[in-house]
Amino acid sequence: MAITGPAELLATWEAGLGRSGPGRALLLHRAARPGAGDGELLSVPVGEREADLFALRRALFGERMQVLVECGPCGEAMEFDLGTDELAAQRPRQDGPLRVTEDDWTVDFRLPTVADLAAVAEAVDRTAGPGTPAAGPDGDDSARSLLIARCVVSAVRAGEPVPAGRLPALLPETVLRRVAEAAERADPAADVTLKVSCPECGGTTRAELDIASHLWSELDAWARDLLLDVHLLAGAYGWTEPEILVLSPLRRRYYLELCADA
Repeated sequence: MAITGPAELLATWEAGLGRSGPGRALLLHRAARPGAGDGELLSVPVGEREADLFALRRALFGERMQVLVECGPCGEAMEFDLGTDELAAQRPRQDGPLRVTEDDWTVDFRLPTVADLAAVAEAVDRTAGPGTPAAGPDGDDSARSLLIARCVVSAVRAGEPVPAGRLPALLPETVLRRVAEAAERADPAADVTLKVSCPECGGTTRAELDIASHLWSELDAWARDLLLDVHLLAGAYGWTEPEILVLSPLRRRYYLELCADA
């Protein structure tokens, strides 16, 4: 992976300020794959994008990342280090369709892509309407139904083909569980769930790690710190922003120390 320079990263940050989560995730993915177009980025399996973002995070900020989780039972804030090497290496393990056979069902399906998740989220939000939260059991069921309809290649029940649009209502829970398990095995990075033990109460909390949101927060903090450096050095030396950005972090810090000592 080519490490994106400070000027390009600042441009990514600036472009993402007015966007929501999916738009920011796309910008970050574009930074991770500078030569790829949006169509290519949207068509990759979700776990492949997540692995790319973990690799980008490692290239920009190092292998260890700080994660903050609130304990479910007692509400205690828990902070710990998480390594990203293994997560960055977890790529989808199968390119073609997957097959699940359970009872009298045979279901062929493909892994969900970034475009699938975006389309499902948009459809659920549109159905919920303005000011109505889509979260909760009903929202989850609706999203799952839409995702199944998009990703199933073919489904046969007792030798009879079943249209994709009817599957959410007809597929038994045992088949749905088998499909979810097969997808998880084939694309393990698509859903990174942490199990964290609380040192205060001893309880265990399950938390999903949203690498796009986490990486954006880190990029936002980095960009604001860098712009402050530019402001101070430009005022002290009269340098332009491009002249300051080409300096290494070590040299910028040294010049800032000289400014403070002056």
